[in-house]
Amino acid sequence: MSARHEPPGGREGALPPEWRLPRLRVDVDGEWYDDDVQVTHPGVLANLRSNLRRDGQGYFIQTRLRIPVEVEDVPWVVARIEARGDRLHAYLNDGTEDDIDAATVRLGPGDVPYCPVKGGVFEARFSRAAAFQLLALANYDERTGLGHLRLGGRDYPLRRPA
Repeated sequence: MSARHEPPGGREGALPPEWRLPRLRVDVDGEWYDDDVQVTHPGVLANLRSNLRRDGQGYFIQTRLRIPVEVEDVPWVVARIEARGDRLHAYLNDGTEDDIDAATVRLGPGDVPYCPVKGGVFEARFSRAAAFQLLALANYDERTGLGHLRLGGRDYPLRRPA
């Protein structure tokens, strides 16, 4: 027979009154903070990033308890981008790489580029360096005011928010 282990304080998933959840947040540059202290340890960052989830209530880390994560913009940053045929290849701020469908790149406020990453589960913001790399792949039509990427012999419009 095995005894059921409950967390301190009784109910499964309940915090004892003297405990409080950490205040986790991700800033606009994709940097993680616990309260106002930047998280810099590679192992802790890898754990946080790999356990980040999102649902209708927002971003969170799921342990025995749901730990909310405040995200200022989006949780991922494209640090570097390069063309590979008709696709873009992104290097993300967590050290992973992702192939990006050029048709999914959009321009956000201030003409900052964004794209889906991690299998389309999350959005990523392009860093300034990656935005300039993207700009080197784009053409701008002065007459219409529209930009487009030219990859693999195809044009992909750079969409602005409606």
